[in-house]
Formats: sequence, C-alpha cells, structure tokens
Amino acid sequence: MPRTSVGRGQPLVLASKAFAVQWILLNRFDCLLMLIVAGLSAGIHHMPVPVTRTFPITFNGSGDIIYPQWAYPYRGWIIPSWLSGLVSIGSPIAVYVVAQVRIKSAWDASNAVMGSTWAVLLASLFHVVLKQLTGGFRPYFLDVCMPDVSRGGAHNETGLNGVGFQQVMYTTEVCTQTDAVKLKTAITSFPSGHSSAAFAGFGFLFLWMNAKLKVWADHKPAFWKLALVMLPLLLAVTIACSLTVDAAHNWYDIVGGSVLGAAMAVASYRTSYAAVWDWRFNHLPLQQREAFLYGAEGDADYATQTITRSVGWGKKREWLPERVDGASSSASFARGDVVFPDERGRGSGDGGQRGSQRRVRAEDEVA
Repeated sequence: MPRTSVGRGQPLVLASKAFAVQWILLNRFDCLLMLIVAGLSAGIHHMPVPVTRTFPITFNGSGDIIYPQWAYPYRGWIIPSWLSGLVSIGSPIAVYVVAQVRIKSAWDASNAVMGSTWAVLLASLFHVVLKQLTGGFRPYFLDVCMPDVSRGGAHNETGLNGVGFQQVMYTTEVCTQTDAVKLKTAITSFPSGHSSAAFAGFGFLFLWMNAKLKVWADHKPAFWKLALVMLPLLLAVTIACSLTVDAAHNWYDIVGGSVLGAAMAVASYRTSYAAVWDWRFNHLPLQQREAFLYGAEGDADYATQTITRSVGWGKKREWLPERVDGASSSASFARGDVVFPDERGRGSGDGGQRGSQRRVRAEDEVA
C-alpha cells in the first residue's frame, strides 16, 4: 500500500515541479521588474515634496478662516494604509486560490494573481508620483500645520508668505508642526492611495468573477451570482468612502484614486485574459508564448475554466462549426449559423420537439 500511494502521488509531484520550473522561466523578468517598481514607488513616497503650495489662513480684518474645509480635527485613520493595501491584494488572491478547487487550472491562478499584483503595483506607482507632484491639502491640514503667521517674516525662503490678495497666502514655512512626516502627509492628499489600491485589487476581482460566473453572458444568471460579482465593488467603495468619515481625504481625492485604480484593473485584466467584456473569451487566460485563437477553430474548447456550470459552461461546448477559419467566423456569428450543443453533447435543432434547443447569436462580437 505505501508503494501504491507514493506511485499515485508521483505524477502530481512531477507536474507541480514542471509547472514551477516553467513558471519561473516565463515570469522571472516580470517578477524582477515588479520588485523594481515596488522599490521605486517606496523611494518616491519617502522623497521630500518637490513643489511648494500656498494656502490662505484668515482674513486680516475679521479673522475668519478662509477655507474651513481644511480645519477638520486630525483623527488618524480608520483603515491604516498598510491594512488597506494588504486587504486589497490579499483578499482577491485568496479567492483565486480557493476557486481552483472548481477551475483546476494552475495557469489561470497564475494569471489572476499576477494580474491583480500588476494592477495594484501600477496604481501605487501612479498615485505616489501624483502625490509628490500635485498633492494637495487634506481636510485636517490646518489642525496638523498649526500655522503662526508671525513666522512669515523670519521663515520666508520661498518668498511666498504674506502674498496674494490681502496678503492671506502662506506656505508650510509658517507651520509650527514639528513632526515632518505628519506634515508631509497633510499636504499630499491627491489622489487617495486607499482608493487606488482598493479599486485596482477589487476591480480586477470584479472582472474575474464576472468572467468565471458568466453573469453578463449568453443567459440569465441566478441572482446570487450577480450579488457575488458586485461584492468586490462594494468593498472597494466602502474602503474609499470610509476616508470621508475621519476627514482623511477630500471627495475629489477619492474619485481620482478610484478612477486610477479602476483603469489599472482593466488594463491589467486585458493583459492577462483574452477579453474584458466579451463573454465568449473573457474567462480564458492568455499565454506568453502562444497566441490566442479567437476564431474557435477545430477542437478549441472555449467553455472550460469557469466556475459556473450553467447552460453548458465549464465543459466541452462547440462554438462554431468545425473547419471554419477565423476570417469567416464573424460572418457565421452575424448570419446566426452557430449551433450550440445541449448538455448531452448533441447538436441542437430548431424545435423543442427534437429534444434540444437552438441558440443563435444575432450579433458579431468576435474580437
């Protein structure tokens, strides 16, 4: 018995070793560049802010605060930055790994994990560059700065203190805050890093779940599938909007970070899978050394590697008649000549009397 169990386990061990070796050969340079991008983002994040912004404090006559929206109290963070990043990348990866119990594709898991990581890394790089070069004041800026306008004369290396209309504009040179890191954080508000990371990681997961569950596809899905697909967006929006509770960000910081993260999610997903919204192909992982055949020629099986099993998904399913070339596939879809087999694998006819249902595509969605 021990020998038998070892013998049965050997193919799995050999396959795992072969996959690991091939994965390293294909992704070693990408992993190196990802480490470089991560290090570059961290380095830029810790650099001094190269730009000087001016801000108004009070009117000389009345003493009224000009921008009370910058006078909120400093309350810390409801969700720390490190926790936001960990949740945004760790939660989707956990879903991809667990889903392989159903999908059973190591390459699909690899593309999903790498794609999500690409999205978060690129979103992080973009957001730290924009923070350094544009930045902006957080809602609690004045509370952290604790400005003293009397310092404007003695601390005026920029020459921008006490300038502008009624001489109300000053720089951070008049701040009495001694914590340099805290002050820098208060003047680098745009865009929101929490929002960009959340929409990059959970945005990728949203696209992946839609593709694997075929929610927007060729049939009406169950309600729980739609709800499950929308859950990543709920999590991303919750993380982003929580930043308004503790006045850590302005609304436009959140919108900018969310758009940035969503853009990186879409871009990364399309580099990892054959389509974004085209339901026929958006669940299929791309390979680095093999072109994807969108023409569905011969025995190409495009219905596998999905979580759902509805209407024939997840099993062998013919999409086009055999020996149709890629050039004529669009015409076949447009004419409605495509015949889908039923669950028993037989081609479907026109009437329900024959025991199967004919499914006809009426529009051309070939990439």
